[in-house]
Amino acid sequence: MPSSEATAANSPKTLKRISLKSFKQFELSAAMQKALDRAGYEKPSAVQAALIPLALEERDVIGQARTGTGKTASFVIPILEQLDDEPHPLRPQALILVPTRELALQVHGEVEKLAFNQPFKSAAVFGGSPFRSQQNRLQQGVHVVVGTPGRVIDHLQRGTLKTEELWCVVLDEADRMLDIGFRPAIEKILRKCPEDRQTLLLSATVPDEIRRLAKRYMYQPTLVNLSPSQVAADTIDQYYFSVARNQKRELLLKLLERETPKQAIVFCRTKVQTHRIYRFLADRMKAVGTIHGDMTQSARTGTMTKFREGKVSLLVATDVVGRGIDVSGISHIINYDIPELCDDYVHRVGRTGRMGQEGVAYTFVEPDQGEFLTSIEMRIDKLLIRENIDLGEPSQPRQETVAAPPKPPTSRAKKRYRSAP
Repeated sequence: MPSSEATAANSPKTLKRISLKSFKQFELSAAMQKALDRAGYEKPSAVQAALIPLALEERDVIGQARTGTGKTASFVIPILEQLDDEPHPLRPQALILVPTRELALQVHGEVEKLAFNQPFKSAAVFGGSPFRSQQNRLQQGVHVVVGTPGRVIDHLQRGTLKTEELWCVVLDEADRMLDIGFRPAIEKILRKCPEDRQTLLLSATVPDEIRRLAKRYMYQPTLVNLSPSQVAADTIDQYYFSVARNQKRELLLKLLERETPKQAIVFCRTKVQTHRIYRFLADRMKAVGTIHGDMTQSARTGTMTKFREGKVSLLVATDVVGRGIDVSGISHIINYDIPELCDDYVHRVGRTGRMGQEGVAYTFVEPDQGEFLTSIEMRIDKLLIRENIDLGEPSQPRQETVAAPPKPPTSRAKKRYRSAP
């Protein structure tokens, strides 16, 4: 354990917002500037402006920013700028941990996009994909590994991934990884990584558990807080409906008919409920898709590809897989089931209103769920506006027996992060 002095030194220092007009102000390499131009990246987002210079200075950083603010590029750019050209079999230089398979593929894609025309190679490792193919990719030598904690542990234990050459570790969406029980795996991985390393932690929220993790495994981290006063973005209009459980399906249809969203996500609490609502909508509408934990990886990847390409305009999802959805064109979020945890609401709503675009979020609140609504409003420091839709006439001519949904579940830096006393 760190000494008391080391612990005190590891208390995060908060950095205020920085605004830059061009990526050229970072003095990045010509190759990176070309990759940014090719990707259409012009002006840095707030999190990029604040985090990239610190990461290039080899500091440990906690970046508090919701998804959709450009945070992935904020750590991918400085990593790529500092990599050695020569890859080593099984020994990457940077490791990026993420909570879901979908996010692993997304971050891996960002690495490949920004490494355009450079010799850097990356690999995505996650459960549900053949272990042997991942092993072969690592054996060939990669610079960056993006993976979920469970599969990374598997590779470490089998010796198909080694940490000797690691100089940078990124914990992306750290709060979500802790929410779904990855803390033991994360700590096990960090203990196997060189102490002489740089650690970057990205999170939509920074609860006490995140701060404790930072104190133990980071060295004098700087906190870049891009959401100090309001968790939910100002570009998102947020409403709620008070609705009886047996009228929620009818309300959902009416709302979709009224809004005609460009792209929308309907969030449900459980995998069973997600599938039921998907079938209900798919029987009545076109371009509907679903994504949940019971689907095969190939099916989930196929659905996400169609959603990104716009072939699926309405997606029904659960929280865990929904967290890996990063599509800039999402105009609407509908919380068919109100989340019991406030931070889950923040993560769901963060799917829309991305990169300064406007978005709208609607939450269905059953008569006995007022406490959840109040907790959400206290968490985001904002009152949701009550909406109404007349449900007097059914949207569909045929009558259908609606089953009650299942009950919700119960609730590289050259320094040492642990100084010798």
